[in-house]
Amino acid sequence: MAATSIPKFHNDPGVETIEIGSQTFECIGATAPYDHPHIYLDMSAENEIVCPYCSTHYTYNQALAPNMANPTACGKH
Repeated sequence: MAATSIPKFHNDPGVETIEIGSQTFECIGATAPYDHPHIYLDMSAENEIVCPYCSTHYTYNQALAPNMANPTACGKH
């Protein structure tokens, strides 16, 4: 069985919208110790979603790799 990883994103810069390259991901809010409960989000066909904890607006950008974000500082590597 192959291991798969779900990308994690945060909003340390405090931007309103983050473009990401995956429609299924984990929002952690901010990096520790300021993170919120880690929540798995699925955009489905909408191509956008708002995190119910931190209100960050995520949009899907198919030009980005699955673990990449714009701004790049919002990706957790």
